[in-house]
Amino acid sequence: MKKSELRKEIKNRKRQFTSQQLSELSFAVIMRLLAHQRLKDARTVMLYYSLPDEVYTHTLVDALLASGKRVLLPRVTGEGTMELRLYTGPQSLEQGAYNIMEPVGEVFTDYAQIDLAVIPGVAFDRQLNRMGRGKGFYDRLLPQLGDAYKIGICFDFQLVESIECEEHDIKMDEVIAGSAVVSTAL
Repeated sequence: MKKSELRKEIKNRKRQFTSQQLSELSFAVIMRLLAHQRLKDARTVMLYYSLPDEVYTHTLVDALLASGKRVLLPRVTGEGTMELRLYTGPQSLEQGAYNIMEPVGEVFTDYAQIDLAVIPGVAFDRQLNRMGRGKGFYDRLLPQLGDAYKIGICFDFQLVESIECEEHDIKMDEVIAGSAVVSTAL
């Protein structure tokens, strides 16, 4: 299936759920993530502040900050580009590009310090490939993260058999969905 067709298919699947249902479905994903040893051991975590149709991360972001972890969130800086900024609490967010709440904190460029990157996607497959929204933001950011362990998180209906890949696409190290975990270690 072509990427454009798959994006449309996932969008139609999402429409079958209310915001409340997606929030409830997020719980299983977040609980799996919180139990993950990589997250427990990480000192610096890159996350995302979720949109209404993504796995809900707002509470997770605050919980990780409260537990003493350094939390980084992306901020859109231009067409297809974003930078990471330090998250210091809900007061450090403002509405940015695409109506995403983005951090206004200090710019973070020491990517080697990132232990874990939690990545959203429109879909993931069982070969750990990721498909985003098509603007290339993560395609440009992920290669800079070096050795950071990359976990894609999604709802079960976003986990598909295969995604059409291109040379520049970066695989995840693991994908966590509500009732499934896909990993190279499994």
